Amino acid sequence: MTMQPAYETDPYLKEIGTEILHAGDDADRPYAVLADTILYPEGGGQPADRGTINGVAVLDVQKVAGEVRHYLATPLQSGPAKIELDWVRRFDHMQQHTGQHLLTAVAQDRFKWATTAFHLGETQCDVELAVPGLSARQLGELEEAIAAEIRAARPVSTRCVTAQEYSALKVRSRGLPEGHQGEIRLVEIAGLDLNTCGGTHLRSTTELEAIKLLGTESLRGGTRLFFVAGGRVRGRLGEHETRNARLRALLGAPDADLVAVLETKLEQLRSADKRARAAEEEVAGLLVEALAARPGAFAEQHFEGKDAGFIQKAARSLAAAAPGKVVFFTAASAGSACFVLTAGEAVAVDVPALGRELAALLDAKGGGSGRSFQGKAPGLTGRDAALARLRERLV
Repeated sequence: MTMQPAYETDPYLKEIGTEILHAGDDADRPYAVLADTILYPEGGGQPADRGTINGVAVLDVQKVAGEVRHYLATPLQSGPAKIELDWVRRFDHMQQHTGQHLLTAVAQDRFKWATTAFHLGETQCDVELAVPGLSARQLGELEEAIAAEIRAARPVSTRCVTAQEYSALKVRSRGLPEGHQGEIRLVEIAGLDLNTCGGTHLRSTTELEAIKLLGTESLRGGTRLFFVAGGRVRGRLGEHETRNARLRALLGAPDADLVAVLETKLEQLRSADKRARAAEEEVAGLLVEALAARPGAFAEQHFEGKDAGFIQKAARSLAAAAPGKVVFFTAASAGSACFVLTAGEAVAVDVPALGRELAALLDAKGGGSGRSFQGKAPGLTGRDAALARLRERLV
């Protein structure tokens, strides 16, 4: 029989002694190959484990060219080795992966929704189900069915079988890896599921604690279902409670009223913003009228707290009201500055050429064509020099 690595024979081992068979370098990434390992190499939707070898951090574990490579923070030499596992990360992965097996089995057997893919993410996991969509009622029924199997305390076990034995078993599988030879590893949830898998799993469904379905999205004609299991459920609930406590304090409302109170406040903000924009446009209109009435070949104005869109709109309005003027507006907001140069239809001036001169004086970048040029600057220390240049050209 093929020798199984320690991460397969006992996924609860937290440290072992072994030997570094050889060390190497893969694209400036030092690695070590061991006689045995408790560190799971990435595969089957499950990320690689983390840990240390003789105190050196293991940054990744991958199967490459038929060997398990432990990629290291610093190189190690051949010889005795002590491996220590990041158990918190491993147990989390065991909960998520076993949770996926349980979810897949219940979805298939109870609801006829086949799993076509699985991904174990850092904060949440997902499976892809061969169903066009899932309603809130269906998600609730699936979650309740999964919870019942967790309470059933079903044992979870692994074993290896020959290809001949495998062919005689009723195994849930999306297919063996291409070119697979030798024994086939099976993971069984007693009375519920028998699956091909090389990952690490719990001893019982009770260790899952709970599974929470988070939501869905459509994907390639099927449905991606997001979920968390075990400690992630408690962690997520803790984050929600902390967030809700802050919202309760800010909004002065109980949990049940938070959304309604927030919607009311957002509507109030939208209304206030609409009134502010109307007032701003009225003020801008009055300013345009005043500047248009002033004598001179050009009009200039600086606007504090305004953006490029505001001054461009105001400059166009002024050029239309006073076609014999050149307009130079600047604005500053949130640590950035901008400018616009616009000429009325009655002014004979090369606006792009003049705009480039002003941009150079303002240390700005910009562009334009026809009757307008605009740009952004780190500041407006060159504004006086720009005004002086305008007077030279226009007065």
